[in-house]
Amino acid sequence: MRLDRVSSGWFSRSCAALAAFLLLMALPARAGEEGEEVDVALVLAVDISYSMDLEEQRLQREGYIEALNSQEVLRAIGMGMTGKIAIAYFEWANAFDQRLVLPWTIIDSPASARKATDIIAATPTRRAQRTSISGALNYARKLFDESPYHALRKVVDVSGDGPNNAGEAVEAARNKLLADGVVINGLPIVLPRSTGGWGYIEHLDAYYADCVIGGPGSFMIPITTPEQFRSATKQKIIREVAELGTRDVQYVQDRGRKSDCMIGERMVRERERWGN
Repeated sequence: MRLDRVSSGWFSRSCAALAAFLLLMALPARAGEEGEEVDVALVLAVDISYSMDLEEQRLQREGYIEALNSQEVLRAIGMGMTGKIAIAYFEWANAFDQRLVLPWTIIDSPASARKATDIIAATPTRRAQRTSISGALNYARKLFDESPYHALRKVVDVSGDGPNNAGEAVEAARNKLLADGVVINGLPIVLPRSTGGWGYIEHLDAYYADCVIGGPGSFMIPITTPEQFRSATKQKIIREVAELGTRDVQYVQDRGRKSDCMIGERMVRERERWGN
């Protein structure tokens, strides 16, 4: 074999390898795989369906704002490995009705917490039709895919006052997030309503336990009185930041049977059947 052919072949392979390497280096990294490291990437998914009256919406929003600015939450953030978390806050109703109020934002100090919550506070409130928890979970999954941060843990915090009644089945949406390693926690709003009302079900807390939350250490904190909005929200975020506690299952155990995860969809069909 001639030496010039060997040299030519080696040179061609080397050039090809170098070109492949340069092309690989030029490709953008997948969102969330590289970037600033945070202890928790926390998505706050907030129900603004018509079943939530304006006072409940106000209390819900103020609960998140007060919690994120509280000394207890900021202390829990500071005790993490990196001393910072990333949050995104969006409001949801129907299957494709989600509004991103606060895109991914680092919280690592009182100043950054205040800056983030000022954006939330300045956003006009609104209400919309239907309650699609599955739509909210799918939107949260999209936010994680687009996150510029590398999170040690990923958590979705879902608040709402009714079962899923639009879009994909809630268990299907939940299972996709769980497969991605995301923990789902719940803040079911179980305020007594004298007349029941459209979309109302008893034992919404059990429904959240059976059909919505999931993942290692997942939990929920029901809100049963208006006064609990602030304390429950603060307690919940502290647990999410500090990774405290184990999964709450007493609601399932006490009732002895699993909730009907399609009850909201059945209620819609029944309503449409009778033309209401």
